[in-house]
Amino acid sequence: MADANALKDQGNKAFVAKDYDKAIELFTAAIAIDPNNHVLYSNRSAANAGKRLWSAALEDAEKCVSLSPSWGKGYARKGAALHGARRFDEAIAAYEEGIKSEDSPALRKGLQEVRDAQVNDVGGSDMGLARLFRDPNLIGKLAANPQTQKHLADPAFVQKLQMMQQNPKLADAALSLDPRMIDVLGVALNINMQGFSREEGSDELPPGLRKTSPPQSPRAQATPSSSTSNSKPTPPPQPEPEPEKMDVEMSEGDAEEAKAKADALAEKQKGTEFYKQRRFDEAAAAFSKAWDLWSKDITFLTNLGAVYFEQGEYDKCIETCEKAVEEGRSYRADFKLLAKAFGRVGAAYSQKGDFVSAKKYFQKSLAEHRDAATLAKLQATEKAIAEAEHQAYVDPAKSATAREEGNAAFKAGDFADAVKLYTESIKRDPSDARGYNNRAAAYMKLLAFAEALKDADEAIKVDSSFVKAHVRKASILHAMRDYSKALEALQVASSADTANAHTVEIQAQEMKTQQALFTQRAGETEEQTLERAMKDPEVAGIMSDPVMQQILQQAQANPGALQDHMKNPIIREKIVKLVNAGIIRTR
Repeated sequence: MADANALKDQGNKAFVAKDYDKAIELFTAAIAIDPNNHVLYSNRSAANAGKRLWSAALEDAEKCVSLSPSWGKGYARKGAALHGARRFDEAIAAYEEGIKSEDSPALRKGLQEVRDAQVNDVGGSDMGLARLFRDPNLIGKLAANPQTQKHLADPAFVQKLQMMQQNPKLADAALSLDPRMIDVLGVALNINMQGFSREEGSDELPPGLRKTSPPQSPRAQATPSSSTSNSKPTPPPQPEPEPEKMDVEMSEGDAEEAKAKADALAEKQKGTEFYKQRRFDEAAAAFSKAWDLWSKDITFLTNLGAVYFEQGEYDKCIETCEKAVEEGRSYRADFKLLAKAFGRVGAAYSQKGDFVSAKKYFQKSLAEHRDAATLAKLQATEKAIAEAEHQAYVDPAKSATAREEGNAAFKAGDFADAVKLYTESIKRDPSDARGYNNRAAAYMKLLAFAEALKDADEAIKVDSSFVKAHVRKASILHAMRDYSKALEALQVASSADTANAHTVEIQAQEMKTQQALFTQRAGETEEQTLERAMKDPEVAGIMSDPVMQQILQQAQANPGALQDHMKNPIIREKIVKLVNAGIIRTR
């Protein structure tokens, strides 16, 4: 799905640039390639929300949730779309459902925003005083403003502000009852309200302003009287400018943060160089210092996790990367960074042998960002889990018990039950060829020759010296009327029977097969024999071999030369194949 990922990345760039139409077009193209990728629906939902297409945003969010019900971001998209459509109760339900799956700061923040919007919704408008008092940084702004600092010395006033933040509808009443709220409103609006802070009807002006006559109307200013024709109109009073202290403090703060970020990035660079040199203790110290300097970049933590991983400190790696996810969620870090953190946790669990936990975190990583390398790790982990479960099931003693029960069922004529019991025996001990051989016999009774032949071949693969398996294979091929291959199987069985324990059985089966073969080929001309034999790919390959063509030509002129060639095991095997096929006839 490399093309889908490329389109998604382009869509993300368009979204950041607020080119929502382009983003929607790109995400739609990616979905056409990878229709089961829930992240693509999530991204398109966000782009639709950017255009305030709440219905389309909701549809994509619901599709995202249906594809990945445990992914919290899908519920966040759904809640945002419902919030935008002013369906507050449904939005709250969506966020609460998402929190049950993944209790993240983003979901809780979205839930609180919907609840606030529902409380403060007046006639469908989000403007007015209530909106101003919802600012969570309001008290901090008041403390930093010299005009309002003194008001915060009154605990009752601070309590009143907090009550208004919890229930902004109280703002209208508070403004009429407490004149200090005028100053608060000025800070909230970022304007100077000193000129409006006196009591109604008072002639006193705030300090710094002088009394002047009311400003004249535009008409009066345009038509000067005879007594003032040479004088300029008096301008309206202007409020004194805000003190510059706040601006200076903000600049210093910005400068300090910029310096901290620069220092942190420098430490990160040091850590990277130490990591490349495998100086892991120094790398860990550098990445830790980078995070302490500026805790707004989780790559410092994921890099630290990588160091712990290389040191074999897997528990530390897991703890550090989980912290990276938690911190990243708080400020909505790039989903690719979160995916990397989850993936590193999965790799650490894999190294610890905890494949179930590894699988869980690889799946979380893919839920954030579909990456081919992580997908390969997930597949390898699932394979390891299956292998571990398989190995845990192996028990030779229980395998023998199941095989004996299968033998009893076979003798009783219950061949279907015998197959089930032999299958259990094989699962309990797949290294015992007897289970496959016995199941092949049961399949033969059920006339399932293909399955029987497969089991006979598997028994031979497990133990090539198991003579009964070779004889069983010959019996199956005989039943399938493939007499030439049945003869080959009997010849292999004879070679494997070094103790001559099965000589009588092999010879009887060989005679039976030879008779069937003679009957099958009775009346065949040489041309018909060649035509039939050449349908076998192995025979066709032997006949097209230049070396074998030369040997056959020699045999026609001198039959004794064939005996000399039979001393070569490879040539012997090919000649026997041709004899069994009827191309070389013996008298």
